[in-house]
Amino acid sequence: MNTRTDTLRTISGQVMTDTSIAQSDLTDEATTPPLGSKLETLKELDGKAPARRALNIQTWNTAEGAKVLFVEAHELPMLDIFMTFAAGSSQDDKTPGIAKLTCHMLKAGINGKDATAIAQGFEALGAQLETGVYEDRATVWLRSLSAAQKREPALKLFCEVVGKPTFPSEAMTRLKNQWIANIQRDKLKRGPMVWNELYKKIYGDHPYAHRTNGDEKSINAISQEHLKAFHARGYAAGNAVIAMIGDLSRKEAQVIAAQVSASLPKGPKLAKAADPVDPKASATHIEFPSSQTQMLLGQLGITRNDPDYAALMAGNSILGGSGFGGRLMTEVREKRGLTYNVWSSFQTPKAPGIFLIELLTRAEMSENTLKLVQEIVRDFLDNGPTQNELDNVKRKIIGSFPLEVAGNGAIGSRLADIGFYDLPLSHFDDYMAAIQSLTVQQVKTAMSKHLSADKMIVVTAGPTVPQKALPAPLEKPTSQAADAKAH
Repeated sequence: MNTRTDTLRTISGQVMTDTSIAQSDLTDEATTPPLGSKLETLKELDGKAPARRALNIQTWNTAEGAKVLFVEAHELPMLDIFMTFAAGSSQDDKTPGIAKLTCHMLKAGINGKDATAIAQGFEALGAQLETGVYEDRATVWLRSLSAAQKREPALKLFCEVVGKPTFPSEAMTRLKNQWIANIQRDKLKRGPMVWNELYKKIYGDHPYAHRTNGDEKSINAISQEHLKAFHARGYAAGNAVIAMIGDLSRKEAQVIAAQVSASLPKGPKLAKAADPVDPKASATHIEFPSSQTQMLLGQLGITRNDPDYAALMAGNSILGGSGFGGRLMTEVREKRGLTYNVWSSFQTPKAPGIFLIELLTRAEMSENTLKLVQEIVRDFLDNGPTQNELDNVKRKIIGSFPLEVAGNGAIGSRLADIGFYDLPLSHFDDYMAAIQSLTVQQVKTAMSKHLSADKMIVVTAGPTVPQKALPAPLEKPTSQAADAKAH
């Protein structure tokens, strides 16, 4: 198996050679102004990309086919390993829930250790282990001290948990019973009802249609043999991305990646789910006893690799993804007091995900509130954002990004995204540059290209009651909203 190494060094969005970085690090202390000798206002940041942590992303493949991304970070004596497998609920096939059950059962037992012993083993080493399952992927995250005497036993235990779980039958039965009880309880809750119905309406027979939890029938049918078979193909080395950041050298990282990869079952990368069929607009109401009505509006959106990703993220932030200051929040909450919160989002897996809007409002005003939301969306798609709205969102996204990648955990998670979605190593810089260069017309074009006010699938849950007219909008936002917007 051939290996490949790509290295990218960036400082404040500029690509630099190894020589230029070495020279930039040789700062003459005698010519460096004392800390605090020059004070500047925040206005100095207008139009400029704020300084952020420089990354040197290195990548290669293991002998078994796992993709590795690594960043040296010697600031803290820590190591973070993010394992990502194309083993999410879209791979459930005819057994909904098996991906989630497999992932959660990893920690239930290995040879000679049950769940308690595994947990105590990590705790004694000062290490942490977390798992998660989504539509496309399953994730396993290890955080350990980087000192060899702590790191090596933590890695040994980690490799056994991820690569050689035993799926003990008693633990499986206990977990299945808990999940079935949760599924039955969710049938009585408004939120899960609405979300499950929206996914069914948008995705139909597509693998994304069922949520990660599965259903009672499918969970009951899962056996120990099913889990072992799913693990053998879903957690194979060729189906894995290993993202690492920490206090290691490149040589040490290669040894660790090889150790982790070799502990996994042998097998190829699994195919992603096919693109779903674009559904027709519809409206579904679920009768539910309550004083409020929950609403979801959705339609097919984009994949994570869509070339319009930056424009759509900015557009969504302006419409409803940024809390106070977004159009939906301003018009629905601030001016009319119809909801406590309303938000919009693009879900972006490997196959086209969902664009959705969610809110909870008074039942007697639900129909007119829905019409108001639809009018706001239609106006935004027809006319796009204002220049002031776009400028504000640019400042917000660009200004907050350095904080979002300040910690090793956040960087490691984004490294895993780069590997899993096959994004370029320059993704961090590319995204910031794309946001910085956006125009009003680009945002309008992207939003209207991917979304349509006439394609919305609407699901509501609440009581059927006589409807009232909406209150007249206030001319000025409330002081609370204005204060929140300012920050």
